[in-house]
Amino acid sequence: MNKKIKQLKNYAIILASGSGSRFGSKIPKQFIKIKGKTLLEYSIEAFENHNDIDYIIVVISKEYRKRAEKLINKNCYKKIYALINGGELRKDSSYNGVFSIKDKEANVLIHDCARPFVSDKIISDCVNTLKNHTAVGVAIPTTDTIIKVYKNIIKDIPKRDSLMRIQTPQCFRLSLIKKAHEMSKNDADFTDDCGLVVKYNLADICIVEGNDSNFKITYPNDIIVAKEYLKLKK
Repeated sequence: MNKKIKQLKNYAIILASGSGSRFGSKIPKQFIKIKGKTLLEYSIEAFENHNDIDYIIVVISKEYRKRAEKLINKNCYKKIYALINGGELRKDSSYNGVFSIKDKEANVLIHDCARPFVSDKIISDCVNTLKNHTAVGVAIPTTDTIIKVYKNIIKDIPKRDSLMRIQTPQCFRLSLIKKAHEMSKNDADFTDDCGLVVKYNLADICIVEGNDSNFKITYPNDIIVAKEYLKLKK
């Protein structure tokens, strides 16, 4: 059985079809350049250059499909399995990416393009943990105290040592995440793929440690942080 699990293909699904409305740019943030390279390119290359990743699926909006095709062709990426049209919501885009995989079973790493600096170690830890678990999340401890608020009044202050901030990739056995999406077809109350698995109690999600460099680019100021990160990385 273990031998069979080790032979499963590892697919990375990069979700890059968001409009980036909070970013306030004329083009989606996945096409914003930092030091001559787009966020989409950084994200693809993180998986392209990892030995354990077999195939990459890029999910992009129809409007920007040709732009994505040009980037992929220019860089001659070898692991691109498919370029898939995104949906209206993140959930729809994830669904499209997951169901584009034709294998009976596989490992799937679903990653937000807006986290362009996912490390080689995080990807390795995810792939290795999938050998013994059907669902894996990446998270880091929260350094801030988190409060629960209702109508602008603090109602609860959970203990910080039980709280973490989740990142991506979020990783699953293909059959599990397909089942989660099938069960939630008429359910819009969901933020990410781990949320689906938890909501329907389909599997325990094992957490591997993320890192601060795997931050999400959401607002223009995050580009400044990204540039500083790249300077320090040299």
